[in-house]
Amino acid sequence: MNPMRLEVAVMEPLYQINLGYIARTMKNFGLSKLYLINPRCNHLGKQAIQYSKHAREILESAKICKGTGQIGADALLIGTTGVWRKASSSLRNVYSLKAASRFVQRNSRAGRRIVLLLGRDDTGLSKEELRSCDATVFINADKAYPILNISHALAIVLYALSEAALEKEYTFMNTFYADAKYQARVVTLFKRMIARDANIKDKSTVAMAFRHVLTRAVPTRKEINALAVALSDSGREKGEGKHRITPKPSS
Repeated sequence: MNPMRLEVAVMEPLYQINLGYIARTMKNFGLSKLYLINPRCNHLGKQAIQYSKHAREILESAKICKGTGQIGADALLIGTTGVWRKASSSLRNVYSLKAASRFVQRNSRAGRRIVLLLGRDDTGLSKEELRSCDATVFINADKAYPILNISHALAIVLYALSEAALEKEYTFMNTFYADAKYQARVVTLFKRMIARDANIKDKSTVAMAFRHVLTRAVPTRKEINALAVALSDSGREKGEGKHRITPKPSS
């Protein structure tokens, strides 16, 4: 998958558990290339493998580096930090996740390799290391405690950067929800029902309220069909089966 051409590098990783979770998160988003810069733990240790789950191959194929220079001069290096002020003094572009997504998409379309550089488990990236990056991204977390675990931060960053590209993978979900035509047919059935109730005086207001509630609820097609069974004449009077709604095609 990996439509954004993203890769991941970790600066001096300390904990095997974090490496396991990083590998697992990478596989969740279709990434496979992992660089470990001067690792301080065994990336193939028992805990790393255990917490990587089905992403063990990412750890096994990880490239051990002595510095960011070994990642490749052709790569666009994006540093990550929980303290954006640390990066703002580096004279490099500092992006929130929303802005970073557009930046990454532009460079991805240009065919560039994009490497996310995660900081140390304990101290993050230094000002000098952030200065060497082409750009820096931060997560808008609560100011009282903005520092996230590096594996958690990676999951959030990858989701934000990949969301637009991955939408194509889930376009089938658009058919789950009832469009305006589906909803209009149920509103029609509801109007017919209240038209026969002499106790409802202001029928237009009641019908409008029903339509507003239905619109705000964003119902699925199955839910609309279930409502149709309850509201239809055949379903109430004859006890028959489902009364499905199939909107007429647009002219």
